[in-house]
Amino acid sequence: MFTGLVEETGQVCQVVRRGDYQRLQVRASAVLQGMARGDSIAVNGVCQTVTDLEGDTFTVETLKVSLDKTTLGTLGPGHRVNLERALSLSSRLGGHLVQGHVDGTAWVLESRVSGPNGFLRAGLAPDLLRYCVREGSVTIDGVSLTIAGLDQESLTVNLIPLTRETTVLGDRRAGDLVNIEVDIIGRYVERLLGGVSPGGISRDRLAAWGFGP
Repeated sequence: MFTGLVEETGQVCQVVRRGDYQRLQVRASAVLQGMARGDSIAVNGVCQTVTDLEGDTFTVETLKVSLDKTTLGTLGPGHRVNLERALSLSSRLGGHLVQGHVDGTAWVLESRVSGPNGFLRAGLAPDLLRYCVREGSVTIDGVSLTIAGLDQESLTVNLIPLTRETTVLGDRRAGDLVNIEVDIIGRYVERLLGGVSPGGISRDRLAAWGFGP
């Protein structure tokens, strides 16, 4: 489990691909403190297991299911990546609950800066947009963000200067692919409501259950 508060950006120094398998070596500093083999770490929002440590680098290994569903397969030497160690029970939850189980990818449709404010708009598939609400949370490349705007095909988030400076989102431009994880709470709510009513939820059903005026 993670918070979506990126601790630092690392740099990919080696990528080894063999069919449906990838070995990724990342140079870092802050996240190496206390790190051990077998620990979990989020790389651009994707939960990975540390399989090796050497000097100022750590290594993770990625299989087909994650390569197909995330952007990890597009990384190469020199690329920057967002890094966050797993949440401990004594940690502050400054972002929101992030599993590191990326739901899919999205294309950046627009990225711009106006004064101190940055804006990023990403096009999401309908099966992901259904879990997004204005002022709700979403994770983009491992960064916990508040949804500032929604339409039928995309969501918009604001990026403060600190986020642009300390995460890879400051590098993202239109046409780039990003990892998306929607808020898990929405999935649980849908599952629970579906269990109560196979037909889903509507204004009429809520009224029948005694909700509303």
